[in-house]
Amino acid sequence: MSEQNQVSAPVRDMSGGDLGVYEFDGADLADRISKQLLHDVVVMYEANRRQGTFRTKTRGEVSGNKKKMFRQKGTGNARMGTKRSPIRVGGGHAFAKRPRDFSYRLPKKAVRLATRMALLSKFQDSEATVVSGFQVESPRTKPIADMLRSLGVADSTVLLVIPEYNVDVWKSARNIPNLWVAPLKEMNAYSLLHQKKLVITQEAIDLAREGRLAPVESEAVSAE
Repeated sequence: MSEQNQVSAPVRDMSGGDLGVYEFDGADLADRISKQLLHDVVVMYEANRRQGTFRTKTRGEVSGNKKKMFRQKGTGNARMGTKRSPIRVGGGHAFAKRPRDFSYRLPKKAVRLATRMALLSKFQDSEATVVSGFQVESPRTKPIADMLRSLGVADSTVLLVIPEYNVDVWKSARNIPNLWVAPLKEMNAYSLLHQKKLVITQEAIDLAREGRLAPVESEAVSAE
């Protein structure tokens, strides 16, 4: 393992107990971090989240007739046409907005590499905590909330990454503000960078280092 690429994070149990340090070669995830690629991928995810359902009326769609409001000359007022004119309050829009699709896709390899870079950046910036022995046996909020307090991240935005989808974990976390839950295959650069802190199970980070990172268009499950 190269000393230059070595990264680490504290390993804790669900009660906050110190179990040591998780160390690995950062090259297992990515050989570098490109801020430009991360920016481009985040912009893509944000664009894909836009609904694009806005719509405004043209002058032909505004209610009212086309009659000239008053005669052209002799009134002392500025000349004025129909009240549906774009220059009047309540008139139509000269360039009316129409529903549109903002979504687009970057190359799959670029999106997957960005996910690895974002994950690596969390370890480099000391914003990651590895949890050993993570287990939720029933859908209860208290175990997850207690774990976040024990880890000292309860007051921050948190992304909890687990090896695979678990309905009990999702139900336990959905009532906790600022907590997102993502199975490893649905983790992406946007969810990693959006949330300040990363809490990841030891099994999940082991799988990530083995290359089991995921899809292009998946999104973290919000527990808001």
